[in-house]
Amino acid sequence: MASMKLGSKSEAFHRQGQSWHCTSGLQSDVTIEIGEMAFHLHKFPLLSRSGLLEKLIGESTASTDGSACFLQLSQLPGGAKAFELVAKFCYGVKIELTSMNVVSLRCAADYLQMNEEYGEGNLIAQTEAFLNEVFGNWTDTIKALETCEEVLPHAEELHIVSRCINSLAMKACADPMLFSWPVSTGSDTARTSGAAFWNGIYTATKPQQVSDDWWYEDVSFLSLPLYKRLIQAVEAGGMKAENIAGALVFYAKKYIPQMNRQSSFKNLNSGKTISIPSEADQGALLEEIVELIPNQKGVIHTRFLLRLLRTAMVLQASQACRDNLERRVGLQLDQAALEDILVPNLGYSVETLYDIDCFQRILDHFMSIEQASAAASPCIIEESQLMEGTHSLTSLTMVANLVDAYLADVAPDINLKFPKFQALAAAVPDYARPLSDGIYRAIDIYLKAHPWLTDSEREQICRLMNCQKLSLEASTHAAQNERLPLRVIVQVLFFEQLRLRTSISSWFFVSDNLDSSQNPNQVPPASKNADCSQREPSHERASGVDDVRERVCELEKECQSMREEFQKLVKTKRIWNIFGGGNHINPIQSHRSSAMLRRSDRVPMGISIVETAI
Repeated sequence: MASMKLGSKSEAFHRQGQSWHCTSGLQSDVTIEIGEMAFHLHKFPLLSRSGLLEKLIGESTASTDGSACFLQLSQLPGGAKAFELVAKFCYGVKIELTSMNVVSLRCAADYLQMNEEYGEGNLIAQTEAFLNEVFGNWTDTIKALETCEEVLPHAEELHIVSRCINSLAMKACADPMLFSWPVSTGSDTARTSGAAFWNGIYTATKPQQVSDDWWYEDVSFLSLPLYKRLIQAVEAGGMKAENIAGALVFYAKKYIPQMNRQSSFKNLNSGKTISIPSEADQGALLEEIVELIPNQKGVIHTRFLLRLLRTAMVLQASQACRDNLERRVGLQLDQAALEDILVPNLGYSVETLYDIDCFQRILDHFMSIEQASAAASPCIIEESQLMEGTHSLTSLTMVANLVDAYLADVAPDINLKFPKFQALAAAVPDYARPLSDGIYRAIDIYLKAHPWLTDSEREQICRLMNCQKLSLEASTHAAQNERLPLRVIVQVLFFEQLRLRTSISSWFFVSDNLDSSQNPNQVPPASKNADCSQREPSHERASGVDDVRERVCELEKECQSMREEFQKLVKTKRIWNIFGGGNHINPIQSHRSSAMLRRSDRVPMGISIVETAI
């Protein structure tokens, strides 16, 4: 810690209770009262150094006919503690300037008008010279800035606060290894971690690399107004947005207990215990921190932004603060995890377990950004691009998977209304889902938890999935799912048939190419026996291909008959709904079950035919 010694005389003051007395042997002729403390001093040492005291003593002497005068200095910056050092300086007694008392002394000297007109090397000049020395040291500057809180109006007027902040900002933005700033006053173990000892002699080894967060903890003891000004100063100084965001995260975790769910905090390095602010103060602090977060995407992890959002809801922060956090989360929703976006519902009218409206707003922010970027660079989106993966489509696909997982997690909630479920699922376009298995799973869970949905609502909710994008396992499950509308099951079976036909056609295409490659037009001359040996295998292959074609025709006939049976089943259901009121559905359910059994018997048979042919 930097220090400066002033004066040469030995101690000439002693304290008795709430009074200070000078031990020079002369009777006191002036009493100065500051708060509850009284100083019994002499006029000449004081008026020879202070313009204000000269004026006040002169006015008091004139009114009291030269007798002992009495003065009150209740507005003196630093109070009695600062005036004690001022009085010793006036008497030439030894005092020591440090980073902990120089600010209050500088303000008191200015208040008392202790300039060069009242003696060379007066207190203003001495404290100003020492302040310049303090500003060259990181730790001393922080301590000086902390003491500015005690005399803030005067320190602001003398630009001490701004000078401290500018000094800290300059050092924080600079390379600490380049300028050798004395950073991070850690423990002795940390300081000697890069040291080696030879024969008991300390030798310095290669200096360790200093991380970008070396200044976070040192400045975290500043009050919020000073901390806010420091963050703005380092931002103006060109510091990276990631480092600024990291400092804000550190500060938020330290002073908002709701972030960590603990009742007290203690800094292990410094041993300082931090008082716990009230919930109102925590809410105000959170709002200020959110405003200070840089606007760039990705400077703060999405998980921490969602923690801030939850805390803002608990602390009942302003709506503007919550809207800001929702917008920031929406900006990088593709980086979120399912457990983070499951925000509990804390509203007064709690309907659902999780805050569905909050996630809907976050998703709307993300989709608006995607739509704006798509409008800025329009292009034709193809299915193959989803597999190849441009950045925009990749992030959109990640969000689509996240939405499907979110819907599956909230679907069992019986209070989740159909319009909300539909709005969430429909917010993501169909081309963002390479597979529809996720949305199908969410729909199935929702239909199971909400059996009272009407047929029209079931039809609407099933339109949210693309039956062509269901995997084989999902298609098999959907074809046997009694909760789905009959039309959807028919669509699933129809697209499976198309898929099977396409696969068989591709197999024939490959088989024909193999035959043509193995039977060229011009056969080289060879012996008769060799000719016969080549014709026999080709004849056998041709007969085998004919057999496969016949079996495929049979399979297509069976699929056609199955389609006709489903059409009859649809007509039967309509007639039953007209004449039977739709209340008795056991015959239809039995028809559906028998159709499912027939389908399950036939489709594997077709597959086995293809496998046998291959």
